[in-house]
Amino acid sequence: MASYIRTYNSRVHIGNWREDISLEEDSLKDFLERRERGELTFQKLGLLKQNILKQVDLSASTDGWLHFGDTVMLVNPGWERRYNLRDLQKTPQDAAALSINANINGLNPNTPIAAPCDVSGTRTLEPNARTAFVITSVDGSPVGETVRYSQSFALRTTEGFAGGLYLSSEIRTLQKNAKKSRLQEVTLTDEPSFLTQWQVLYFDPQERLEYEGLPVPVNQKVIIAHCKTNQCLAVLGNYILWTSYGKEYEVVAHTCLDSHKAECDANHWLFVTANPGVEAQAIFDRTDPMASITTTENPDKQTLEYNDDGLVKQET
Repeated sequence: MASYIRTYNSRVHIGNWREDISLEEDSLKDFLERRERGELTFQKLGLLKQNILKQVDLSASTDGWLHFGDTVMLVNPGWERRYNLRDLQKTPQDAAALSINANINGLNPNTPIAAPCDVSGTRTLEPNARTAFVITSVDGSPVGETVRYSQSFALRTTEGFAGGLYLSSEIRTLQKNAKKSRLQEVTLTDEPSFLTQWQVLYFDPQERLEYEGLPVPVNQKVIIAHCKTNQCLAVLGNYILWTSYGKEYEVVAHTCLDSHKAECDANHWLFVTANPGVEAQAIFDRTDPMASITTTENPDKQTLEYNDDGLVKQET
């Protein structure tokens, strides 16, 4: 009974007491040094959120078109619960914005985010350094020129802490694929190449050829395809990632087709710009953002008319 009763106090030195005290002193010294350098986990996380969640002013498109050099948000509008013959119940998904999913490991307070870096779909639709992307030319088109359907371009993060990284994708392999779905991975890299080139396709596949070469409107549903693999950018609501910012959706390059051979809701994206009438407000926040732009004229003198479904009709 008395064999396991402690008969000494904390001041009694037994066993390797000197080694234990030395280890405790070394641990405390290491902790204080890491705290001074800002290398503790909670310090890195606070530094990451402080810098990457800074507000970014989106570009304001006064003519309704997308231009090279514009700072925009890429937003998937999501969908509500649906019922049909093929799928009795389709799980609803909230709207999600393409965003940087930076890892706090190796984060330096004096340097920007390093490549490679993951991406994810956040449900926080706020324009900041994490969700803002710059439309970058890859064919020599000048800044301010209108982006057209099927024209190659690059999506680059903002300068500064975001690092100016390029959205990239590569053919899926056994060693390189998405973490959850195992589909084609989408990441951020610091070197522009053919892997970082994308193009915008018209929303309706039946009229896609007719609209090839026409200007791309902002805040209208479009398809974003990867030039090398021909896979479309997609956000998967049924694959959840646990990130430093909470639960978010996985973003991959994968074309999801329905029974009509048309891209599903997961492949729908909007180039969200600022509201020209309200400072620092995204056009996506308005109830009817494109109501004031009913008709406009493209550079080829072809009149285009927008309807409520995000489609464009060409008048004869």
